[in-house]
Amino acid sequence: MNTRICYLAPPLVVLAVAAGSMSLVARAQEATARRPPAPTLARPRTPTRATDAAGFLQRWLVLEPIRGTGQLTDSAVQAAVKHDYFPNQLTVIPRDGDTVTAGDAQLTWHAVDTIKYNVNLFHFAYALGKPTSNVLFWAVTIVTAPREMPGVRLAIGSNAASVWWVNGEEVISLYNDRQAVIDDGVSKRLTLKQGPNVIRAVIINAGGATDYCARFLDAEHNPVKGLAVNLDASAPNQ
Repeated sequence: MNTRICYLAPPLVVLAVAAGSMSLVARAQEATARRPPAPTLARPRTPTRATDAAGFLQRWLVLEPIRGTGQLTDSAVQAAVKHDYFPNQLTVIPRDGDTVTAGDAQLTWHAVDTIKYNVNLFHFAYALGKPTSNVLFWAVTIVTAPREMPGVRLAIGSNAASVWWVNGEEVISLYNDRQAVIDDGVSKRLTLKQGPNVIRAVIINAGGATDYCARFLDAEHNPVKGLAVNLDASAPNQ
């Protein structure tokens, strides 16, 4: 009697476990579908958005996170940003909803406005059901200057490491595990062209919260006035 039970039990157990696993997967998918939108982010509702009173850039195109190692040293971060994840990653001007293939993952670009000075990438990824640890985010925005502006600096903060480009030139980087502090890194003096200027960043997170902020400062370290953000993909590829 006991022997027969021993032979019959495993298939029943396997079926029960399989059914339970399917139920867990379904519940996880349902929970992800029910996640509320990111509390600090919203879809843009106007063609352009001026910088806020403190000069912060509050409109960006952000790519869903790419899985990485989460290493934050200088050499690891530079190696990560030089890796080819998707075609034309240092020149593409994406549109909201565009997709790229990075490894075996298809990822989508999202246009976002932040209600704060910073862009909360943890909120962004969590709301989409995407990983938030050991990941890197690509972000792009297009800043329109009313005239040529020489001698300005890009001032940034990030949690954690980040690398930044202005019109195709790498201008500032932050490394190691850190909080996003306003003006934590400030670039050398550069010139914003009259018209569109492409700002590009990679933010790498090992774990926990992750966000970034950016603005331009003038020679007196005051926020540059008169800038606006327009995510129009017709801007020149830089």
